[in-house]
Amino acid sequence: MAQYTLAQSPEIILTVPGKDSAKAREKAMDQLVELMDAGKLSTELEEGFGPQQLIEVKEPTTDSTSGEDAITQAVQVLNNLATLKLKVQESRTEALEIRKAVDVLFSDNSVTEEEITRLKEGFKVLKNFAQANVRYQEARARAEQARQVLDEALKSPDK
Repeated sequence: MAQYTLAQSPEIILTVPGKDSAKAREKAMDQLVELMDAGKLSTELEEGFGPQQLIEVKEPTTDSTSGEDAITQAVQVLNNLATLKLKVQESRTEALEIRKAVDVLFSDNSVTEEEITRLKEGFKVLKNFAQANVRYQEARARAEQARQVLDEALKSPDK
């Protein structure tokens, strides 16, 4: 349900089905005109008053809803952490091997074209691992707070 009021008469609440939209605002305007025609609106509205001037009334969110949202978000954060951890683990060994091979570029030893080609192909794996590892570290920091949210939600009420 969408609800609207007027700046001139905040005590008037116009309720229409659906979400805030141009159509819902038009329906609210129809209700407003009916109130004016019936003489139930004490405020005089200036010419040119339109649906865009209606003020949407939003219901305050309840604590239980925000608590449930926090729990849902905490679970999503932890799920993301689990996914990133797997991604990092799967590519770690290969990335570390490629990283060791990079050192050949800084030595005076000669390298073959095949070794360079293999290195160049490995850079993508190395980049993907490094990016996943950074995202994992960032997600891990956020997950600490998510874990606390869940721990709080799982506490027994008798404690």
